[in-house]
Amino acid sequence: MNELVFVGLGLHDEKGISLQGLEEAKTSDHVFMELYTSLLPSFSVERFEMLTGKKVQILKRYDLEEQSGARILDAAEESKTVFLVPGDPFIATTHVALRIEAEKRGIKTRIVHGASIISAIIGLSGLHNYKFGKTVTIPLPENASETPYNVITQNKKLGLHTLCLLDIKTDEKRFLHINQALTQLLNTERKKKQGTTTMQTIAVGVARAGSTTPTLKADTIENLLTYDFGDPPQSLIFPGELHFMEAEALITLAHAPASLRSAAK
Repeated sequence: MNELVFVGLGLHDEKGISLQGLEEAKTSDHVFMELYTSLLPSFSVERFEMLTGKKVQILKRYDLEEQSGARILDAAEESKTVFLVPGDPFIATTHVALRIEAEKRGIKTRIVHGASIISAIIGLSGLHNYKFGKTVTIPLPENASETPYNVITQNKKLGLHTLCLLDIKTDEKRFLHINQALTQLLNTERKKKQGTTTMQTIAVGVARAGSTTPTLKADTIENLLTYDFGDPPQSLIFPGELHFMEAEALITLAHAPASLRSAAK
């Protein structure tokens, strides 16, 4: 059967894949994987190959973006092919163009969802999912932009929380850290002066969501700048209007200042 199955790998190691995803890999003729769109801190290709009994072909950004996924599509035209993606295949990253092209070629496509970094971060924070506005990525310093600041500002005006994903380049082993992201936002604040990200603004730092040793800390930007969040991947949340249960969650789970209770509604 010519078929392309997109399978989510989860968030941390090779055990994060679902039982269904594992079965799809075991029964496939070809297994491809990309590991450049997100960091799986403890993932081992060798251990994964032992679990599935399949040889995994690792794809680089060039294979998917410059070559339009030709290797995957050619394989899927002839037989069952599995494409493994960190997290959930179409949430934190997107391979929609590949799926569209497969369907245009007459290749059946299916999705086996995996744990999403977005839901993991939100769940870990204790904040209410339905109160989040637009998500934004804060880029590495050489690509610094005012867009993250603008998105946080817009969401705050609506009383909504903002999830900020921090940029990564896994092939270069470069990962934006929380203190770097906060420094960029403070620089933008000095220019725009809208009071969005001042030293006294409360933010929530999250590191290694989905692992057995995540770090969660809520505090003022001033204090978070020197807080040790450990290894990547790292993310930030800027709360909007807080329900009293959300404030209590941040105080209890993320060790936020007790004064946060007075700001809740």
